[in-house]
Amino acid sequence: MVIYIIKRLLYMIPVLLGVSLLIFTVLYLTPGDPADIILSPQTPEEIRSTWRDQFGLNDPFFVQFFDFVTGIVLHWDWGTSLVNGQPVTDEIMLRFPATFLLACLTTVIAAVIGILLGVLAAKHQNSWIDTTSSVVGMMGVSMPQFWLGLLLIIWFGLNLQWFPISGFSGPKYWVLPSIALGVQNAAILMRFTRTSVLDCIRQDYVRTARAKGQVERVITWHHTVRNALIPIITTVGGLFGGALGSAMVLEQIFSINGLGRLMVDAIAMRNYPVIRASVLILAVSYSVIYLVLDLLYAAVDPRIKADFKSVPGARLRKGHFSRKVKAHV
Repeated sequence: MVIYIIKRLLYMIPVLLGVSLLIFTVLYLTPGDPADIILSPQTPEEIRSTWRDQFGLNDPFFVQFFDFVTGIVLHWDWGTSLVNGQPVTDEIMLRFPATFLLACLTTVIAAVIGILLGVLAAKHQNSWIDTTSSVVGMMGVSMPQFWLGLLLIIWFGLNLQWFPISGFSGPKYWVLPSIALGVQNAAILMRFTRTSVLDCIRQDYVRTARAKGQVERVITWHHTVRNALIPIITTVGGLFGGALGSAMVLEQIFSINGLGRLMVDAIAMRNYPVIRASVLILAVSYSVIYLVLDLLYAAVDPRIKADFKSVPGARLRKGHFSRKVKAHV
């Protein structure tokens, strides 16, 4: 287990280098000069050139990339903001907790609603419950998050005045953005859960347990849902990672000072160090999420856990870690 974790952490190094190189290339080839936006139009060209030299913008591409990588590796220095001259690390650490909390709340809402509706729909296949759940799930998948967020603001924020419509400083502020982001994720998870549970319901061990007179509740949660957890866990992890990246739209709508809003503002101001650091933080988050998912697979599937113990550091058998989930519903 420990050897496998170390190997996965080592695999993250070329991934992060590739992401850094990609974002550097895109920003370097993007037309435009940050000095034209950040500095005053009346600023003399000499001061503009000095300002570019101060932040290394006049250096060649590979020099900038090397300075960025070595700064992170050797000094944990993610650069300096072009707008306010503050360390990018401080801005990231100030904004990331709000985005992380929003992603956690969204995932909890999606997991509770999506798994329960998915299991309920699978247990009552082709009934009115299944049809209603499928229709609700289709509506949730098709509904844009920003549109739902605006509706929630109008209904519950302005008309009923139950919840505040901006900020993220307390539990009341968390409700509307979490629901707006969680409804679509719950609908996606419901469809995957229904498919996975239906596959397990048709297995021989479920029919055997039912023939032995086992209680239906035990059959559902112990034999069926437990064996369907691998694709469900994969979907939940993907939704959590997606919530980290897609929260920028809702952070703009609800005026949440999170990482997504920081990225949008940085893109508008061509604040390259902040953009690079934000993208790299999201890449690290995704890598850590999928590492945690692989460890959760071993916790819920004894076969995978046995592979960890019997062959330390070896590749696990093909199929145990497959993240391909059948999408037929």
